[in-house]
Amino acid sequence: MSKIFIDTNILVYVMDKANPKKQNKCRSLLRYLTEEKSGVISTQVLLEFYVVSTQKLQVPPLAAKEILHSFEHFEVVTINSELIKTAIDCSILQKLSFWDSLIISAAESAKCSQLWTEDLNSGQIIRGIEIINPIKSIQLQNI
Repeated sequence: MSKIFIDTNILVYVMDKANPKKQNKCRSLLRYLTEEKSGVISTQVLLEFYVVSTQKLQVPPLAAKEILHSFEHFEVVTINSELIKTAIDCSILQKLSFWDSLIISAAESAKCSQLWTEDLNSGQIIRGIEIINPIKSIQLQNI
């Protein structure tokens, strides 16, 4: 199986008790990626997960830190100055936010074929990476 980059919102839904349907779907998606050993995240995703889960979802900081440990089995792309420059170019050329461009650049650097996110247009291909909303995607309904 090809590598799949996981955006922050997929990880956050795992903790979001206010959305049990999305929570269950995202838990299934992460189990699938764990079994297939095909999930990729970045240091940006880890940081965003911590901030959103502690501030928006009110997860205690030490509990959020423990949950971060469960994501360590995914390949982790470290954001560095080269990726930042690539993201700036992507942002300018694709007319995307810098943060979305940094996610795309990290996925591209890890040679991912797909980016699973709710933040971009599903079906769109950016820099050779297919954008998929796995929560709504018909192809992934059985996961």
